[in-house]
Amino acid sequence: MPTYSQLGRSKKISCKRRSKKHYHRTKHLMGCPQKKGVCVKVYITKPKKPNSALRKVAKVALGRTFRSKKVLVSIPGQGHSLQKFSTVLVRGGRVRDIPGVRYRLMRGKEDFTSPETFARKQRRSFYGIKKPEQEYSRYRVPNAIRPARLRKIPFTIYRSRLLAYFRKKKQKKY
Repeated sequence: MPTYSQLGRSKKISCKRRSKKHYHRTKHLMGCPQKKGVCVKVYITKPKKPNSALRKVAKVALGRTFRSKKVLVSIPGQGHSLQKFSTVLVRGGRVRDIPGVRYRLMRGKEDFTSPETFARKQRRSFYGIKKPEQEYSRYRVPNAIRPARLRKIPFTIYRSRLLAYFRKKKQKKY
């Protein structure tokens, strides 16, 4: 019986190696970063052994109809108003303590726009929360100081103008 290397060397019989099949963690997204889906069922489950809580989970049909592929999806954040037939955006990312959940919902997209029960300051993009107006106004610089694209001001001069502007603003407060 010839070995594989001997078969490969002979000119009569060619033996090629098969390419390895790769494991896809989020195969139901079909290579897309996100996919739109319709909620089939929204319910609560308990996590695996050492943890104890009530995890919010939804069964989502990835596509426009209920006949399309159904996946289990975790609902992130605190509080939601999801129900059957609500459209959601699904992304990859498994939840380690719930078996079979390999996807998460994206807050702030489609019908999943309900605000959380508290003000969130960190990881806002994960939960679809805009930056508060107070924080925007703190860093707003008037157009007189901001360099225009046409005027080529060296960075050192621009920096000194900015610092002077913020020093004046601090002195007015106290």
